[in-house]
Parts: sequence; C-alpha cells; structure tokens
Amino acid sequence: MNQTLMDKTKKYSAPALDKGLDIIEYLSAESAARSQAEIAAGLARSPNEIYRILVNLEARGYLNRDESSGKYRLSLKLYALSHTHSPIEQLTNAARLPLQELAETIGQACHLSVPYNGKLMVVSQVKSPDPVSLSIAEGTLFPLLTTTSGRVLLANFAPEEQERLLLGDECFSRLSAKEQQTVKAQLTTIKKQGHHCAASEITIGVTDCAAFVGTAASGLMAALAVSSLTTSLGQSHDQSTILNAITKTAVHINQRMGIK
Repeated sequence: MNQTLMDKTKKYSAPALDKGLDIIEYLSAESAARSQAEIAAGLARSPNEIYRILVNLEARGYLNRDESSGKYRLSLKLYALSHTHSPIEQLTNAARLPLQELAETIGQACHLSVPYNGKLMVVSQVKSPDPVSLSIAEGTLFPLLTTTSGRVLLANFAPEEQERLLLGDECFSRLSAKEQQTVKAQLTTIKKQGHHCAASEITIGVTDCAAFVGTAASGLMAALAVSSLTTSLGQSHDQSTILNAITKTAVHINQRMGIK
C-alpha cells in the first residue's frame, strides 16, 4: 500500500467496515466453518468486539451460521455479486456451449482458467460424458508457472507484466539463471504456438493440453485445457487430436466473444 493510500485510509477510517472485511477475508482463507471465538482469535480481537458485525453479515446474507454448532462460513453471495457484471461472466457464457461440445467430442472433461492475483483460477469446467475422467472444481487455485494453463497465460502477458509475475513466483526464484532463461525461452515458444502440452507437474500420470483464449490487449485472458490420464492417450483420442480439438474450441470461444 502506497503512502497516499495509507494516509487516506487513516483519515477516512471506518472501524466497523474494517472488522467486517477482516472477517470476510479470514473466512475466505479457512476451509472449515469457524466459531465466534475462533474468528476473534484469528483476527486478534475479542469475541464481543466482532459480535454485532457477525450478526449483521449473517442478516445481509454474506455469512451462513450452522444452527447446531453456531459456526460461521461464507455464503455464495460474494461469488454471485462478483459475477453480476464482469468480463468473467462474458467469458464463461461464451465458453459454455463450446466446452460442452469439446467434452462430448473427445470424451474428456475440460476447463477454463484465468489469472487471479498471481495464480491460476479455474472459472468453468464441463465433465466428461464418459464414466471415468478427470475434473477440476471451479474456483480452484494453482500456481501459474507449474501448470500448463498457467504457462500459456504467462506466455501471453506483456513482457513487463510477465517479468513481474515470474519474479514473484517462488518456483521461478529457486531456479538457476540458466534455468530461468530456459523457462523464458519456453514461454516465447508457447506464445508463438498458441498452445502447450506437457506432463502435469501437480498430478502424476496426467497429461495437460491447453490453448490461449482472449487477447492480452483487452485484459480478458484465459486458458482452455484438457487433463487426460497419460495411460488413456491413444486409446480413444491421441494427444494431437485433443490438441486440435482444443485449438478449434478456443477459436470458437473467441468468435462468440467477438474476438477475431
């Protein structure tokens, strides 16, 4: 936070609002519901200090309170609000039908991801029509550099932004200077090709193929990907067939968004 913003924050302080935002941010980072005492301890405040804030957040629909345990968790209201008027909504709406057609064509689940706070966030996914396949839950966050979709996105950032994201990536910072140059060379190749296929660095026995969607200039950037069990490749569709289908689907999504 820069000094000017800090000065404004102090001048126009709103303690109740700060407490409410602190609670929302705390619960968003927790995987399980938390009691009033647990939330207070997590925020280094007293339970009485946050009681009224919790009551109001629940009344406004931002929190759900379990009747038996009395513990709080975030509702889906923030998620709904964030998708009311957003480029992500435009993207997911445009991608819905093409994703369904892709899943049916190749018999594999597929998903769409966007950059979010220096990470990769899955914003849409369609399950495979086949009984056995891989799927990734919407809202899941992954590192950019260690995922195929993330590398496709990194490759399409402007050089300055790409450098900033790489320097802030823990995995990249641990690489030697030579290894870092290899990564940058790979990103250059990915940008020229518009797609990337590689063995997953997160899940053993999985091969990921991803293609770029959107335009860097518009700021609306996404990666369309299919994650396949490596042992299943070649049985129904080989990697080149899947990559060809993904590339065509990326073009289809761009057309539906009005991007040529």
